[in-house]
Amino acid sequence: MRILVVEDEVELASYVKRGLEREGFAVDVANDGQTGLEMAMATPYDALVLDIMLPKLNGYKVCAALREQSNWVPILMLTAKEGEYDEAEALDTGADDYLTKPFSFVVLVAHLRALMRRGGAARPAVLEVRDLSLDPARRTFAVAGEAVDLTPTEMSIMELLMRHAGDVISKIEILESCWDWAYEGDPNIVEVYVRYLRKKIDIPAGRTYIETVRGSGYRLVDEHG
Repeated sequence: MRILVVEDEVELASYVKRGLEREGFAVDVANDGQTGLEMAMATPYDALVLDIMLPKLNGYKVCAALREQSNWVPILMLTAKEGEYDEAEALDTGADDYLTKPFSFVVLVAHLRALMRRGGAARPAVLEVRDLSLDPARRTFAVAGEAVDLTPTEMSIMELLMRHAGDVISKIEILESCWDWAYEGDPNIVEVYVRYLRKKIDIPAGRTYIETVRGSGYRLVDEHG
Protein backbone atom coordinates (compact mmCIF):
# COMPACT_ATOMS: atom_id res chain seq x y z
CA MET A 1 0.00 0.00 0.00
CA ARG A 2 1.48 3.35 -1.05
CA ILE A 3 0.77 6.52 0.93
CA LEU A 4 1.56 10.14 0.06
CA VAL A 5 2.16 12.44 3.04
CA VAL A 6 1.83 16.13 2.15
CA GLU A 7 3.17 18.02 5.17
CA ASP A 8 5.41 21.11 5.36
CA GLU A 9 6.67 20.43 8.90
CA VAL A 10 9.73 18.41 7.94
CA GLU A 11 10.20 16.69 11.31
CA LEU A 12 6.54 15.70 11.53
CA ALA A 13 6.54 14.44 7.93
CA SER A 14 9.65 12.35 8.68
CA TYR A 15 8.06 10.98 11.87
CA VAL A 16 4.87 9.98 10.03
CA LYS A 17 6.86 8.46 7.18
CA ARG A 18 9.00 6.32 9.51
CA GLY A 19 5.99 5.20 11.51
CA LEU A 20 3.96 4.24 8.44
CA GLU A 21 6.92 2.38 6.98
CA ARG A 22 7.17 0.36 10.20
CA GLU A 23 3.50 -0.52 9.64
CA GLY A 24 4.37 -1.92 6.21
CA PHE A 25 3.37 1.03 4.00
CA ALA A 26 5.43 2.50 1.18
CA VAL A 27 5.53 6.25 1.84
CA ASP A 28 6.34 9.31 -0.29
CA VAL A 29 6.55 12.83 1.13
CA ALA A 30 5.85 16.26 -0.36
CA ASN A 31 6.53 19.45 1.62
CA ASP A 32 4.24 21.83 -0.28
CA GLY A 33 0.80 21.67 -1.84
CA GLN A 34 1.83 22.12 -5.47
CA THR A 35 4.34 19.26 -5.33
CA GLY A 36 1.83 17.12 -3.48
CA LEU A 37 -0.82 17.74 -6.13
CA GLU A 38 1.56 16.88 -8.95
CA MET A 39 2.67 13.67 -7.22
CA ALA A 40 -0.92 12.64 -6.45
CA MET A 41 -1.93 13.15 -10.08
CA ALA A 42 1.07 11.21 -11.40
CA THR A 43 0.98 8.20 -9.05
CA PRO A 44 -1.95 5.92 -8.07
CA TYR A 45 -1.66 6.21 -4.28
CA ASP A 46 -3.83 4.16 -1.95
CA ALA A 47 -4.34 7.17 0.38
CA LEU A 48 -3.17 10.72 1.08
CA VAL A 49 -2.33 12.30 4.43
CA LEU A 50 -2.84 15.97 3.60
CA ASP A 51 -2.07 18.95 5.81
CA ILE A 52 -4.30 22.01 5.37
CA MET A 53 -1.79 24.81 6.04
CA LEU A 54 0.72 24.28 3.20
CA PRO A 55 2.98 26.53 1.11
CA LYS A 56 2.03 27.24 -2.54
CA LEU A 57 -1.35 25.46 -2.40
CA ASN A 58 -3.27 24.80 0.79
CA GLY A 59 -4.80 21.41 1.48
CA TYR A 60 -8.31 22.54 0.60
CA LYS A 61 -7.15 23.55 -2.90
CA VAL A 62 -5.15 20.35 -3.38
CA CYS A 63 -8.16 18.25 -2.40
CA ALA A 64 -10.57 20.23 -4.58
CA ALA A 65 -8.20 20.03 -7.58
CA LEU A 66 -7.91 16.25 -7.26
CA ARG A 67 -11.66 15.80 -7.05
CA GLU A 68 -12.19 18.10 -10.06
CA GLN A 69 -9.93 15.74 -12.01
CA SER A 70 -12.01 12.74 -10.84
CA ASN A 71 -9.14 11.51 -8.68
CA TRP A 72 -10.89 9.68 -5.82
CA VAL A 73 -7.86 8.64 -3.77
CA PRO A 74 -8.94 8.49 -0.08
CA ILE A 75 -7.81 11.69 1.66
CA LEU A 76 -7.18 12.17 5.38
CA MET A 77 -6.87 15.88 6.26
CA LEU A 78 -4.32 16.65 8.97
CA THR A 79 -4.19 20.10 10.55
CA ALA A 80 -3.27 22.10 13.61
CA LYS A 81 -6.47 24.09 13.20
CA GLU A 82 -9.48 23.23 15.31
CA GLY A 83 -13.12 24.07 14.88
CA GLU A 84 -16.20 22.68 13.25
CA TYR A 85 -15.99 25.06 10.27
CA ASP A 86 -12.49 23.86 9.35
CA GLU A 87 -13.63 20.25 9.55
CA ALA A 88 -16.75 21.02 7.51
CA GLU A 89 -14.73 22.81 4.82
CA ALA A 90 -12.30 19.90 4.60
CA LEU A 91 -15.11 17.40 4.10
CA ASP A 92 -17.04 19.66 1.74
CA THR A 93 -14.03 20.01 -0.57
CA GLY A 94 -13.88 16.24 -0.91
CA ALA A 95 -11.77 14.92 1.98
CA ASP A 96 -12.84 11.60 3.46
CA ASP A 97 -11.64 12.04 7.03
CA TYR A 98 -10.08 14.59 9.38
CA LEU A 99 -7.58 14.53 12.26
CA THR A 100 -6.38 17.46 14.37
CA LYS A 101 -2.78 17.84 15.56
CA PRO A 102 -1.49 16.68 17.96
CA PHE A 103 -2.72 13.22 17.08
CA SER A 104 -2.17 9.67 18.20
CA PHE A 105 -0.15 7.74 15.62
CA VAL A 106 -2.19 4.62 16.43
CA VAL A 107 -5.37 6.54 15.59
CA LEU A 108 -3.83 7.91 12.39
CA VAL A 109 -3.02 4.39 11.17
CA ALA A 110 -6.49 3.15 12.13
CA HIS A 111 -8.11 5.98 10.15
CA LEU A 112 -5.93 5.26 7.12
CA ARG A 113 -6.72 1.55 7.18
CA ALA A 114 -10.44 2.32 7.42
CA LEU A 115 -10.21 4.69 4.44
CA MET A 116 -8.37 2.13 2.33
CA ARG A 117 -10.94 -0.54 3.15
CA ARG A 118 -13.55 1.73 1.60
CA GLY A 119 -11.39 2.20 -1.48
CA GLY A 120 -11.34 5.02 -3.99
CA ALA A 121 -14.86 4.86 -5.38
CA ALA A 122 -16.20 8.04 -6.95
CA ARG A 123 -17.46 10.47 -4.31
CA PRO A 124 -17.94 13.77 -6.13
CA ALA A 125 -18.45 16.89 -4.03
CA VAL A 126 -20.86 18.16 -6.72
CA LEU A 127 -23.38 15.66 -8.08
CA GLU A 128 -23.91 15.66 -11.84
CA VAL A 129 -26.40 13.53 -13.76
CA ARG A 130 -27.15 14.38 -17.39
CA ASP A 131 -27.40 18.19 -17.33
CA LEU A 132 -28.45 18.32 -13.67
CA SER A 133 -25.97 19.65 -11.11
CA LEU A 134 -26.41 19.67 -7.33
CA ASP A 135 -23.91 21.01 -4.79
CA PRO A 136 -24.89 19.58 -1.36
CA ALA A 137 -22.50 21.88 0.53
CA ARG A 138 -23.73 25.10 -1.04
CA ARG A 139 -27.31 23.81 -1.39
CA THR A 140 -27.53 24.86 -5.04
CA PHE A 141 -29.19 23.09 -7.95
CA ALA A 142 -29.08 23.79 -11.67
CA VAL A 143 -30.51 22.40 -14.91
CA ALA A 144 -28.32 22.94 -17.98
CA GLY A 145 -26.41 25.59 -16.03
CA GLU A 146 -29.55 27.50 -15.05
CA ALA A 147 -30.12 27.81 -11.30
CA VAL A 148 -33.39 26.36 -9.99
CA ASP A 149 -34.64 27.34 -6.55
CA LEU A 150 -35.51 24.25 -4.50
CA THR A 151 -36.88 24.06 -0.97
CA PRO A 152 -34.79 22.11 1.58
CA THR A 153 -37.06 19.06 1.23
CA GLU A 154 -36.97 19.20 -2.57
CA MET A 155 -33.18 19.50 -2.41
CA SER A 156 -32.96 16.44 -0.16
CA ILE A 157 -35.11 14.37 -2.50
CA MET A 158 -33.05 15.40 -5.54
CA GLU A 159 -29.81 14.61 -3.73
CA LEU A 160 -31.10 11.14 -2.84
CA LEU A 161 -32.26 10.46 -6.41
CA MET A 162 -29.02 11.79 -7.94
CA ARG A 163 -26.83 9.74 -5.62
CA HIS A 164 -28.74 6.66 -6.78
CA ALA A 165 -29.36 7.68 -10.40
CA GLY A 166 -30.89 4.82 -12.38
CA ASP A 167 -32.01 2.96 -9.26
CA VAL A 168 -35.62 2.75 -8.10
CA ILE A 169 -36.11 4.48 -4.72
CA SER A 170 -39.29 3.57 -2.85
CA LYS A 171 -41.59 6.06 -1.12
CA ILE A 172 -40.56 4.63 2.23
CA GLU A 173 -36.88 5.12 1.45
CA ILE A 174 -37.55 8.71 0.44
CA LEU A 175 -39.56 9.33 3.60
CA GLU A 176 -36.86 7.82 5.81
CA SER A 177 -34.12 9.88 4.14
CA CYS A 178 -35.85 13.22 3.65
CA TRP A 179 -38.32 13.56 6.52
CA ASP A 180 -37.90 13.55 10.28
CA TRP A 181 -37.85 10.01 11.70
CA ALA A 182 -40.91 10.88 13.82
CA TYR A 183 -43.01 11.87 10.78
CA GLU A 184 -46.39 10.15 11.03
CA GLY A 185 -48.27 11.92 8.26
CA ASP A 186 -49.55 10.61 4.94
CA PRO A 187 -46.75 8.85 2.99
CA ASN A 188 -48.36 10.27 -0.16
CA ILE A 189 -46.57 13.51 0.76
CA VAL A 190 -43.75 12.06 -1.35
CA GLU A 191 -46.01 12.16 -4.43
CA VAL A 192 -46.78 15.80 -3.69
CA TYR A 193 -43.11 16.74 -3.56
CA VAL A 194 -42.25 14.74 -6.66
CA ARG A 195 -44.98 16.69 -8.43
CA TYR A 196 -43.43 19.95 -7.21
CA LEU A 197 -40.05 18.85 -8.55
CA ARG A 198 -41.47 17.92 -11.94
CA LYS A 199 -43.05 21.35 -12.24
CA LYS A 200 -39.67 22.96 -11.55
CA ILE A 201 -37.46 20.57 -13.52
CA ASP A 202 -39.20 18.27 -16.00
CA ILE A 203 -41.87 20.59 -17.37
CA PRO A 204 -39.65 23.65 -18.04
CA ALA A 205 -36.99 21.46 -19.68
CA GLY A 206 -39.52 19.54 -21.76
CA ARG A 207 -38.03 16.17 -20.82
CA THR A 208 -38.39 13.49 -18.18
CA TYR A 209 -35.86 13.37 -15.36
CA ILE A 210 -37.93 11.79 -12.58
CA GLU A 211 -39.69 8.62 -13.65
CA THR A 212 -42.47 6.87 -11.75
CA VAL A 213 -42.00 3.12 -11.51
CA ARG A 214 -45.52 1.99 -10.78
CA GLY A 215 -45.84 0.03 -7.56
CA SER A 216 -42.16 0.52 -6.70
CA GLY A 217 -41.23 4.17 -6.39
CA TYR A 218 -39.26 6.74 -8.37
CA ARG A 219 -36.09 6.75 -10.45
CA LEU A 220 -33.90 9.52 -11.78
CA VAL A 221 -33.35 8.70 -15.43
CA ASP A 222 -29.57 8.66 -15.84
CA GLU A 223 -29.41 8.76 -19.61
CA HIS A 224 -30.65 11.21 -22.19
CA GLY A 225 -34.28 10.72 -22.88
